[in-house]
Amino acid sequence: MTKTPPAASPTPAETDLMLVERTVAGDQKAFELLVLKYQRRIERLIGRMVRDTDLVQDIAQETFIRAYRALAQFRGEAQFYTWLYRIAVNTAKKALVDMKRDPTVSESALRGGDEEDETSGVENELTTAETPETVLAAKEIAAAVNSAMESLPEELRQAVTLREIEGLSYEEIAEVMNCPIGTVRSRIFRAREAISQRIKPLLENQAGKRW
Repeated sequence: MTKTPPAASPTPAETDLMLVERTVAGDQKAFELLVLKYQRRIERLIGRMVRDTDLVQDIAQETFIRAYRALAQFRGEAQFYTWLYRIAVNTAKKALVDMKRDPTVSESALRGGDEEDETSGVENELTTAETPETVLAAKEIAAAVNSAMESLPEELRQAVTLREIEGLSYEEIAEVMNCPIGTVRSRIFRAREAISQRIKPLLENQAGKRW
């Protein structure tokens, strides 16, 4: 007797779409699961666009409210989180325009407040050759990277954040930022170049030292 192979587990995208469909059908718990899944990532993204950390949760809440109202329009052509990120970016931009504030990296983001934030990895990684001097050097480099990101134009900062921090593909970033992939590649290249120029002197300085 031939055994029926087990059904393949749904992919994250399929799971998200299922939760969206259940929400649209009236299952509030399904939407709560989506919020739990993406809340921290959305807050982290918004935290890199606004200076006032007190606004992050409010903008994130508004993002999910807008997403909830628009769920019936989601057809699954794009990844759900790409669709959600785009709403978050637009919501943050609107909030900043309403208050006439310029987007910038938040102070909590500069402090590496999220333990999952890869930009703090330079500061947090330990090596066998660690000394007080190398720890200080790593902190200086991490601070320089964050400072360089803060000084980037908004569009460059968004692009490199979505790529390097959130790990989105170029196609997904193009969806979020509503621009061609070529523009995304150009923005990320320019952002990386600007960051590299800021930290290059530090790296050269450290390379010349003997610990």
